Amino acid sequence: MKKIDQYILGKFLTTFFFCIILFTVIIVVVDISEKTDDFVKAKLTAWQIFSQYYIGFIPRIDAMLFPLFVFLSVIFFTSKMAGRSEIIAILSSGTSFRRMLAPYMVGAFILAGILWIGYQYVVPKANMKYGDFSKNYIDVNRGMLNTNKSYIQDLYFKVDKNAYVGIRGYDTITKTGNGFFYQKFNDSSKLLYNLRASTFSWDTANSKWRLKNTEERKILPITEDVKHADQLLMSYNFKPIDLRKDEYLKDQMPTRELDAYIKNERLRGSEGLNDLLVERYNRDAIPVSVIILTVIGMALASRKVRGGSGAHIAIGVLLSVTYILFSRFSVVFATKGSFSPLLAAWTPNLVFGLLAFYIYKTAPK
Repeated sequence: MKKIDQYILGKFLTTFFFCIILFTVIIVVVDISEKTDDFVKAKLTAWQIFSQYYIGFIPRIDAMLFPLFVFLSVIFFTSKMAGRSEIIAILSSGTSFRRMLAPYMVGAFILAGILWIGYQYVVPKANMKYGDFSKNYIDVNRGMLNTNKSYIQDLYFKVDKNAYVGIRGYDTITKTGNGFFYQKFNDSSKLLYNLRASTFSWDTANSKWRLKNTEERKILPITEDVKHADQLLMSYNFKPIDLRKDEYLKDQMPTRELDAYIKNERLRGSEGLNDLLVERYNRDAIPVSVIILTVIGMALASRKVRGGSGAHIAIGVLLSVTYILFSRFSVVFATKGSFSPLLAAWTPNLVFGLLAFYIYKTAPK
């Protein structure tokens, strides 16, 4: 790596981290001012607010705005270089535009890798803290309890190829419920087995379901075999997390757990499958946007214009807003309509990837 590469890469990374720290502080200050009443009502100490809320809030908001921070950082320091005629000097020395892009790409891949790892492991844990705090202390104060009830009713879903489970009521906090039944059919949809229990609960020690006051019924060719038991410990292809339905769930699972959850929800024919798929595909698509926006930012800001860095930043903000709107529209069409979740996650990257290629090819070299 040459000195000029070290110089550009150093400028890239230092500008980015300065930008993300500065904006994080601003966002936290604004958030504190908005939620002061909620914090006062919760009667929590400053340390509890920081450890239970902002430890989750900061990674969550930084991951959300990470590509835009990269984009604005690239535009800012590249525009400064262009304004000081450093870009002209580099190109006049015989360095090609493509070669000058190399340190930018190194920085983009480093930051994209950081964001990818964050989305797989760090952000879900942060979302768990954020979601738990919001449900317990913020949503309660804003009359949003109806959107996150812990008690759910009338569940009926498929657990494997020929088996179904029905539940009259279930509490996601205590992990207990009532009115449980399990049915198994053969390939011709004939009932082979039926089990009913008046109440059931999750046994954490054994990682199984504890059923009480049960009645097992095996359907034989001519007769039925019926058994009664006060208590049974059973293992089924669903866990408490599969019965929990709230707006925070999909964001709180590490990718491996999310993949397993999507597999089970697809088997059960869940109506909310598109929401889960969009979340899963976005975890791979959003880090790629860091690379695409880096190319766009470098190609735009390398032009020396009359407005200087101000003009470049204005263009950058406009493109950033366009990217966010495009991404949001894709998600809405996927979750509320018939648009493919895979295309919803990757279409903004495809469109802006083509834009990046065009801007790169037409940039003055």
